[in-house]
Amino acid sequence: MGRGQERTGRIALYGWIGLAVILAAELLLHLGIRPIPSFFTPIVWTGYILFVDGLIGALQGRSLIRDRPGEFLLLLPLSLVFWLIFEIYNSRMQNWHYIGLPENILVRSLGYIWSFATILPAVLLTARLMELVIGPRERVPAIRAGPAVQWTLVVLGSIFLLVPILVPASTARYLIILIWLGFILLLEPTNYRRGGWSLLRDGEGGKAGRLLALCASGLICGLLWEFWNYWAGTKWIYTVPLPLGPKLFEMPLGGYLGFIPFAVECHVMYAFVLVLRRKPWFPEREI
Repeated sequence: MGRGQERTGRIALYGWIGLAVILAAELLLHLGIRPIPSFFTPIVWTGYILFVDGLIGALQGRSLIRDRPGEFLLLLPLSLVFWLIFEIYNSRMQNWHYIGLPENILVRSLGYIWSFATILPAVLLTARLMELVIGPRERVPAIRAGPAVQWTLVVLGSIFLLVPILVPASTARYLIILIWLGFILLLEPTNYRRGGWSLLRDGEGGKAGRLLALCASGLICGLLWEFWNYWAGTKWIYTVPLPLGPKLFEMPLGGYLGFIPFAVECHVMYAFVLVLRRKPWFPEREI
């Protein structure tokens, strides 16, 4: 391990700044200081990303923002594009919508872009932090992902992503789970075949650490998304027509389970972008 990769046990200054941003945003929100209510979500998630990256740096001696800031910046437009894909699906499914939006279209667009750009970094950095905590010790029985399994996944993923488009909108409203699973099934075989960050390959080696870390990341980020969203002036609310139980903040309790495949999907979609490039942006298991 080189000098630049020594574990210092200290959180970098920007990590503490991130924590201060979260606390200051909470205070200013409850004081009603504008424009904090309209931009509360992207502000606190920016602080969260800085703080979590600082924690990662303290634990492993290197981190995304500190050591590869250019690569971190590339995550932001990818996050925006990924989430816009889900927004396109939601325009048909109508499972959530936004309220309290600024009237000025430029201000509103800034809020959208900033908020959507934080999603992928938050999920992946939280997963990396969880992976450092969980470690590679978790083992499962090895699986074999042969060609038949891979093609089955691709076909199922294609069906999952097409059905909500082809059925009537009144039916599509009930099918959000197909979207959270579809890209996993469709893209994971390509990640496997091309040597990317493949969960199937992890499974062949009996490794469960990465998958468990992603599941934990989904639950952690989901709870924080809903907690911070609940108090924000500009926020989203759900109109999912399924009986998912009583609400915790704006999300029915059963809906929190959807954050688990969503986090896995973020990883798989990002890994797919990496394998389209012949050289990954990040070393193996770095994020």
